[in-house]
Amino acid sequence: MRVLLRVLAPLLGFAVAVVGVLVVLEVVAAWVRPRAATGLVVPWPDWYVTLGRIAWTDAPVAGVAIGVAVVGLLLVLVGVLARRTDIAVDGPAPEITVTTSPRVLARLVGRRVRSADGVASASVTASRRAVSVAAQAWNDTGSELRDTVRAEVDELLDELPLHRRPRVSVRVQDREGPR
Repeated sequence: MRVLLRVLAPLLGFAVAVVGVLVVLEVVAAWVRPRAATGLVVPWPDWYVTLGRIAWTDAPVAGVAIGVAVVGLLLVLVGVLARRTDIAVDGPAPEITVTTSPRVLARLVGRRVRSADGVASASVTASRRAVSVAAQAWNDTGSELRDTVRAEVDELLDELPLHRRPRVSVRVQDREGPR
């Protein structure tokens, strides 16, 4: 969602800037040529006549209003869902706020898990609520490696000053082949 928000924000800003420039051009043109029958860029006199014939109860008015409301709701929804997903860390003092990203926590856990004996490779994902480890073990150590990896992850999470401890899930698969 954040990527969508990063794309939408400049596009909407550019659209508002273009409309602002057009309004300024039309106002200046109306001052310079007060008796002109057409606008400089935008045919606003024609639009004015057309809009003068449309009543508030006509179908296009309701359709445009519903369309604008839906687009506005979608933009609000994108903005709300694009919130930051930082992980709170206890700071050195109550008035200091410290956070870290889930990517940093996943890298820390991944480094610790990969350094464990018997781990061939590991993939780690982290969020505020959960840390998920998928490790591959050499074929002779797969059964007891799950407990070892969980202990390593629990030890690391105990060392970190996390405000709320995430759940830990560990999956271990046997890796066949020579070491």
